[in-house]
Parts: sequence; C-alpha cells; structure tokens
Amino acid sequence: MNNHLVSREEAALALDLFEEFINEQSFQLILQCHDRICELLKIRPSVFLDFYPALKKSLNNWKANTLWSKLDKRAQQKVYEGGRACSGKKVLIIGAGPCGLRSAIEAQLLGAKVVVIEKRNDFSRNNVLHIWPFVIKDLMHLGVKIFFGKFCVGSINHISIRQLQYVLLKVALCLGVEVHSGVSLEGLVPPDVDDPDAGWKACIQPEDHPVSQFEFDMIIGANGKRAVFDGFKRKEFRGKLAIAITANFVNNRSEQEACVEEISGVAFIFNQKFFNDMCEQTGIDLENIVYYKDDTHYFVMTAKKHSLLWRNVLHNDYPDTQTLLAPENINREALYEYALEAAMFATNYQLPEDIAFAYNHHGEPDVAMFDFTSMFASENACRIVERNGKQLLMALVGDGLLEPFWPTGSGCARGFLGCFDACYMLKRWASGEKTPLEVIAERESIYRLLAQTTSENLCKDLASYTLDPRTRYPNSNSRKVLPIHVRHLYDTDRPEKIETMMRKTASISKEEKENIRSLKALKNTESRLMSWFKLHLFDYPLADISDICTSFQTGQPLCALIHRYRPELLDYNSLDPEDYSGNCSLAFSVLEGMGIKPVIGGEDFASRGIEDKALWISYLQSVYLLFKGQIPYIHRKANATETADDGPESKTARKNRKSDASSLMKRVKRRRTEDAVVSAICIWLVLGVCMI
Repeated sequence: MNNHLVSREEAALALDLFEEFINEQSFQLILQCHDRICELLKIRPSVFLDFYPALKKSLNNWKANTLWSKLDKRAQQKVYEGGRACSGKKVLIIGAGPCGLRSAIEAQLLGAKVVVIEKRNDFSRNNVLHIWPFVIKDLMHLGVKIFFGKFCVGSINHISIRQLQYVLLKVALCLGVEVHSGVSLEGLVPPDVDDPDAGWKACIQPEDHPVSQFEFDMIIGANGKRAVFDGFKRKEFRGKLAIAITANFVNNRSEQEACVEEISGVAFIFNQKFFNDMCEQTGIDLENIVYYKDDTHYFVMTAKKHSLLWRNVLHNDYPDTQTLLAPENINREALYEYALEAAMFATNYQLPEDIAFAYNHHGEPDVAMFDFTSMFASENACRIVERNGKQLLMALVGDGLLEPFWPTGSGCARGFLGCFDACYMLKRWASGEKTPLEVIAERESIYRLLAQTTSENLCKDLASYTLDPRTRYPNSNSRKVLPIHVRHLYDTDRPEKIETMMRKTASISKEEKENIRSLKALKNTESRLMSWFKLHLFDYPLADISDICTSFQTGQPLCALIHRYRPELLDYNSLDPEDYSGNCSLAFSVLEGMGIKPVIGGEDFASRGIEDKALWISYLQSVYLLFKGQIPYIHRKANATETADDGPESKTARKNRKSDASSLMKRVKRRRTEDAVVSAICIWLVLGVCMI
C-alpha cells in the first residue's frame, strides 16, 4: 500500500467522502464513492489483510472508529485465523442480494480474495424481511447502526431488503470485497488444458468485462431460486393451494402514518371475526395478513382463490396453478384494488386516503401475486468439479438453496445460516485437513439441519455464534452423511482420484468407528457411575449429583462418599460448603492415601473443572471400584448426645434416635428395679426358711 504518498488534502477529502459513503442510499453512488476513496488513498480492493488496515489507518473520526472497533472484534474470532484461514483462495459470488453479500463478508474475513457480480445496476426490492434475534445480533456486530440508525427501532423486528443490501454492501466494501454491477454469469470456463497454471473462469456478460479474466477456486450461487448451477437437482414440497400477494405503498413518514400500528401476523384461526368482517364488507377473503412499516408500508397476505375470482382479480379458474396465475389470467387493476382495500381494512382505515403504491424496477406499482403451493429446495448444498487438475468448489446460498416459507419469517435467518455454513466449508477445504469428499460430506450433514431450524431451536448464546456450526446448532452432527454417500458430488476427469480418497476415508473410518465404540462405552460408564453415586449419596442432600463433572466441583460428593464408607478418615460435618477448593483437595488427598492418584489439583478442579471428561470418568471409575461391594459404615451410638459426630443426619432422624435411646434406658432401669425386687424377695424367703 502507498499510504505514505497520500497528502493531507487527499486524506481529508477521503474522510469527507466516507461520510457520504455512510449515508448514501444508491447502489451506484455507493460504489462510486468507494472507488473515489480508494483512489484518494491509493489503495484498491484486495484481500482483508492488505486492504482493511490501510483503509482503517487513513479514515479517522468517531463514526469510522466505531465501525473499525466492531469489525476488529469480528475479525479477531479464532475461526478466521487472523485473516489467513483461506489465504491464497479466490471466490466468485454470483448475486449481491443479502445472502451473496453476507457470504462475501465471511469469505473476506477468512482471507480469500472475493469478487461479487450483480446483474442489476440498482437495488430495487421494496419487500420487508422479518428477522430473528440472532440476525439482529449479527448485524449489530457488523455496525448496522452506523449505516442505518433506525434499525429495529419499531415494535417488530424487520428491515427492508434494499436497506439490508446497502448495509451489507458498505461493510463488504470496507473489508476489501470487489463488487461489480451490470455483470451476469453465462457459464463456467474450465482450465485450459494447454496451460498447467490456468484456473477456472466465468463466461459473463458483457464478455469484455475485466471479471472474465478472474480465476477462482470457489463459486457461490446467491442469485435466487431460478438460477441454479448445473449438477444441483431440486426437490419439491407440495401443499394445498396457497396464493400470496405482496404490496408496497409509499411511506411519506407523516404523523398520521406514524400512528398506524404494525401487524406482526394475523391468521384466520386466531381472529376469525376480523377476517369474516373483512369478507362480508369487502369480498376479500384471506388466510392471514402481515403489515410492516419500513421504507415502505409493506403488506403480505394469503388470499383465497374464490375471493380473487369474485373480485375479478383472476379472469378464469384453472386447476393448474401455473395457468391460474399466468400474467394473462390476472387483472392488474383489480389486483391493485384488492391489495389496497385489504391494507386499508387491516389498518382500520388509518392510512392516508391518498396513499400511493411504491414502484418496482419495471416502473409499475409494486404489487405481486405468486404461488407458494410448492416450495423448492436443492437436493445438495455443494459439489466439487475437477478438470485438468484444478478443483472448483461450488455452493448455493439463499433461496437457491432453500426457498423460504414467508409466513414463518425464516428467509433471512436461514439464508444467513446457509452463508455461514458455506464459508465454513470453504475454510475446511482450504485447510487441507480433510479430503474433498469428507468436506462435502460434512457440509451435507449440516445442510440436513437447515430446513428444521427455527429461532427457538438454535443455540441460545447468540453472542458466541461463529462460522463453526457447533456454535449455532445444538444438535449438529458433522458425520451424519458419510463420504461414500456423496461420491456423485465430486465430478472429476480423473476417476481414480475418487478411489484413492475412498481408501483414505475408509482407513480413517476404522479409527472413527473405534472412537464411536469408545464414546458409547464412555457414555454407558458415565450413566452407570451417575446412578451408583446418586444411590449411595442419597442421605447426603448437599452432595446432589446432576452432572458427572460440574457436580463434583464442590468437593462434597467425594467427601460424602468417603465418609459413608470410612468416616474415620474425614469429618464430613465440619466441611465448609462454600470452600470448594478445600473440599476437593481433602477428598483427593484421602483417596490418594487409599491408592487412587489424582488427575488434577483440587484448586484447579474447583475453579475451572476438567476439560478431559474421559479422564475424569476414569478417575471416578477407580473410586467406584474402590468402594464397590463394601459395606457402608454403620453408626451404633448408645448415647444420644454423641450423634453429632455420626454423620449428616436430619433433625428428625436425630430426634427419633434420641427418643429410641431414652426408651431403651427406661426399659433397662425398669428391668433392673424388677430384678432387684425379685432378688430381695428371694433372700427374704431363704432367710425365713433358715430361721424355721
């Protein structure tokens, strides 16, 4: 970088332009502003470690520094390995939608060279996205508030697609991602067989665009559900007929509009009167309706076919959904009236009477009607193609991977999760630690979780989310799909490579099978030990066992067990329940004297626990074998006053013991009295006989 050549005037102008960059609301103007900043600072988009430090050093004001602090914290996550995890790898991303840009950010932080192409010249989607809590946290960590101060200030968490694209685009550009508009993918160009150094390229439009010379190792398809790479089959999920209508109205941000309450989602079964009244008064019959107030007034609803026919939105009824919703069968003016009247009724006619439709990129009112009777998902999330010795890792994200079901509000959240999973696959592939087949198998294993994911069944610690699936999915199993199951996803002109990989995988699998057996045995041992300890420590309430590791950190369970069998070795009742370290050290010391060597110091175990669970279970197994089969010590004390040293008995037990001892003493005294009387009588009789 040539920061030392930047004059003060250029640096000051770059800082002024950065203010414009932060506030800009146009795809083209954002790109132009960023290009001008790079020219002034004499830098150009490159890998993270080359570009970001130079930009950060040159732009210094409170807004910039706030952004840098957030991006620095993100980049410091271990998974990125200091921006070197994917050093030397090049990634081409198709589509600058939310998922394409989110993938670009992660791939850039991993250290790859990232290029994004977008066929459109502007972001024109008005629709509004519902966002899950982890998406909010994720965007906050990327500095969304710096670029969009109104983020999630309403009663419902949402953001317009266009605004989300602006935010992610700005973050990506600040990290060094290269973005090109007006460029579309036509196909892939394999490496030149005559050039051993040649890599994969893209066939694009326009043909003479510089991106046509870019050689890449990975390509990510983020250009929607209709644009899928070759080799990715799609599966269809069909339900009953469902027709959705989306409508966007201009938000003039007037006082009247500000008072209109949003609708997070009203369904017929939960508010039948509302929908019945709407049907009776307007002829509009809906299954549900949602209203979000963002850059536009956004409505989405599910309409019943009979009401669309009755209102002349549909000219004719057809059994085939595609024919039913074909453009020639839709009365656009009637559709606009239908959407407007539904919106007005749903908001109790609080919207302005002269409210106007927002316009889409075709210059038409932004009202759409579509069928979501069928939902599509890709059968696989990735594949690898190898030609002339060069591998190309291919992945899908967003709607092309898993089409969202809009009533659940899952589109953005599952889209982001898919982006993280795809970039984690890139990291695993770049590391070379696994064979390509193993990388594919691991990615497909995680993909199996995506369709079932909800905001409730993700990991609860949102702040700890990283690219690693284990931080996000509580039940992730990276070995659910095996390499042998994904052989068809590795397309190579050298079939013998697959056999070589399979042999290597097979040898690893034997070790993995042995590990699985060991884990099963360990789990069985853990279960048996838990049951045994619970049974034998039943009379010691402070020594409750709920976890094989953490429950023992108080030191009480081991001390209680020793006291149960060998009370002469320690005084349980004198233990301080709060002195975890002292209790652990005492137990370990006593057990060491009995021949069981400690595996960790008492203080360390009490404060930090033990990472090697298997080692700890082995230690407890030794304790179990030491006492197993022995008879617990039986306390036999005649004097009730001595019971204080006998063990952790309850007050009731001590009272009962005292009562029993008192009764026994009374019986003994009575028997002694009776014996004395009998003896006296016997003596008197003997003396009387003698006198006679």
